[in-house]
Amino acid sequence: MIEQQQDHRKYRRIATEEAWAPPELFETFREMLTASAVDDPGLQSLMGYYAMGDSDRPQFIRRRMTDTDSIRLEEMETAGIDHQILSLTSPGVNPLAAQPATELAQLSNNRLAEIVRKNPVKFSALAAVPFTAAEAGAGELERAVNQLGLKGAILNSHVRDSYTDRPEFYSFYEAAEALRVPVYLHPNAPSARLLGAFQERGLDGSIYGFGVETGLHLLRLIVSGIFERYPGLKMVVGHLGEAIPFWINRIDYMYQRQIAAGRYEHVAPLAMKPSEYLRRNVWITTSGVNWSNEVMFTREMMGADRVMYAMDYPYQYEPDEVAAMDALPMSDYEKQRFFEGIATDVFGLDPR
Repeated sequence: MIEQQQDHRKYRRIATEEAWAPPELFETFREMLTASAVDDPGLQSLMGYYAMGDSDRPQFIRRRMTDTDSIRLEEMETAGIDHQILSLTSPGVNPLAAQPATELAQLSNNRLAEIVRKNPVKFSALAAVPFTAAEAGAGELERAVNQLGLKGAILNSHVRDSYTDRPEFYSFYEAAEALRVPVYLHPNAPSARLLGAFQERGLDGSIYGFGVETGLHLLRLIVSGIFERYPGLKMVVGHLGEAIPFWINRIDYMYQRQIAAGRYEHVAPLAMKPSEYLRRNVWITTSGVNWSNEVMFTREMMGADRVMYAMDYPYQYEPDEVAAMDALPMSDYEKQRFFEGIATDVFGLDPR
């Protein structure tokens, strides 16, 4: 069925949240964990499993994460994915100090640029950014975009428990706005302040904790006024917006009442409702949540031109979901926008 659809469709299927890592990323965290040099329970949970684990699942992920020449291409073909936008997997370089974060980000970006140069038909990529470096790594983003041709930045959520609505990260957002490239806000393990209640019941990963943590980060950015400070900033959020579109009317309602009541003196009022920034500055991908009802509802809440396809490879490799997304009740034009057109516009991809 997939092959028949490939023969007749008039659009490329672009998957926009597809994880990649160099072997050095796993080596770095294995060394840190082995030396007990990590005082970060979320990192211990995440990389203790994916970098250190010897069971089938972490080995499956590591093999695919570091590959762009064989298994990944074969599985893209099987699923009917024409193009992937690669990005450094979580937690990226966020837990590292400035120098090692910069070195690993530069290495990753150089490797990604080479992968894209060798196979531009199949791959584009987002830049890793050393957020613990001076000026929040804005210089590396500028290098990656202007010299290497990468298409934006991956932000693997909190940076050593700090959320990026703080002033020390403004230079990064200023650079992203000036470069006119999107920032992809991607999940990380819950910060140390959040982790405990999730981990007690095995809920700290992608089952729930990732989404709660990243949805919180997005809301912090909105109510902090980051999109007022940088009105041209483009942000992309996966997993159907980490459930925020499902809550947005209640968020608007309660936000306006809290501001009117002066409940939080340290929270300055916004010029618009939270939902208006969401629909102006944020695009949503379907990564990991490719079920018809949820996708169609999010399109209704966000606007059809704000929702685009992603698979979340290799963490959630499900070829059947591609056929299911092709079967969504959309016109041919809407499917072209969903699978190809929106991503091409937002990430500045080369047209077919």
